[in-house]
Amino acid sequence: MRRFDFVTLKLFVSIADEGRLTAAAEREHMALAAVSKRISDLESLVGTSLLYRKPRGVELTPAGHAFLHHARRILENIERLSAELSEYGEGVRGHVRIHSNTSAIIAFLPQDLSTFSRQYPEIKIDLQERVSSEVIAAVRDGLTDIGIFAGHVPCDSLQILPYRSDRLVLMTPRDHPLAGRVSLQLHEATQYDFIGLQQDTSLQALLHEQANRAGKNLRMRIQVRSFDAICRMIHHGMGVGVLPERTIYRDLGDLKLSSIPLSDPWARRELVIGIRHYEALPIIARHLVDHLNPGAASLAQDGER
Repeated sequence: MRRFDFVTLKLFVSIADEGRLTAAAEREHMALAAVSKRISDLESLVGTSLLYRKPRGVELTPAGHAFLHHARRILENIERLSAELSEYGEGVRGHVRIHSNTSAIIAFLPQDLSTFSRQYPEIKIDLQERVSSEVIAAVRDGLTDIGIFAGHVPCDSLQILPYRSDRLVLMTPRDHPLAGRVSLQLHEATQYDFIGLQQDTSLQALLHEQANRAGKNLRMRIQVRSFDAICRMIHHGMGVGVLPERTIYRDLGDLKLSSIPLSDPWARRELVIGIRHYEALPIIARHLVDHLNPGAASLAQDGER
């Protein structure tokens, strides 16, 4: 019987996903030489080529496609086995990992995680704040059990469940020419300097994309790392900025700010829960997903049909 180790199976799946050995090596935190050696040994073991080597990457051979199908099934079954065995361990205790973007951490997770912790006091929650793209990568690579991120960010191969929604608003100084507006569209504010988040956030990318679609450019004057810093910069007249409404700090009452809802259709943002596979989650992670979305189990099953 031929023997396959799980590290090589996981590596092969990464190569298929990435299309390049170097990218797969980075994803699996392995040296490129070690990746090449494992794939060469694997092809010797199965007695056929699994990859076409090309100048700009690799493609699966017909045998490679067949191997990928079974590799995914094997890895998925291992995850399911681990999840089922966790139910026979120490019961509902242990720790669950969750990565989330800033919007969810500020607006929704404090209350949701607080009620969950009261219900399951023996479960430790490991929460890390990341930008949406990093959250998606962490879920995909198995670095976290649950991810929460902006719904407009592409996330192939993950199961997606609804979480919450929020509305984007334009923040201005109280004496700003736009401060008296009941609502407006983003392009109406592009003549003013903007205060925003760092470039790699999903919110910043969304604003630039929508401004470009309207034939405008955002005049980014300052980029900071927190919504709190944006508000303080706006208070001192450095520009205007777009924030999710629920993330505006209520303890910033000393700041002279105005909030104007954006009427653009895309300004209603959805936050989603991303997981690799609901049934393969450890039982304690499933409890948390069910708490964040009570219909998670049925939605995950519907998604498989």
